Amino acid sequence: MDCIFIEALKVDTIIGVYDWERTLHQSLSLDLEMSTDIRPAAASDDVSLTLDYAAISQRIQHFADEHQFALIETFAEQLLDTLRHEFPIGRVKLTVRKPGAVAAAQSVGLTIIRGEA
Repeated sequence: MDCIFIEALKVDTIIGVYDWERTLHQSLSLDLEMSTDIRPAAASDDVSLTLDYAAISQRIQHFADEHQFALIETFAEQLLDTLRHEFPIGRVKLTVRKPGAVAAAQSVGLTIIRGEA
């Protein structure tokens, strides 16, 4: 299986467990690796036969704009549910980083993997 990826996609959203976090937008950084078979698109040079990373990136930003969560775990799980429902994504690996959440760390975050290998 082939892999389409999006690296270090920045999205702003309202996220956090503290009251002050719920009053401002914070930046998250996302990395996605999405399994797909690129051969049909490569053979025809047709973007509709592959995972359109521009459309997926726009959907991620729209998702971040329309939702507010306390946990990045909830953000990640619900985002992947949305993406897998709307796009023909097989296996997907998502890393979400929240820069500045811990003063002594560059960022904190999580990685989740969904779908069949």
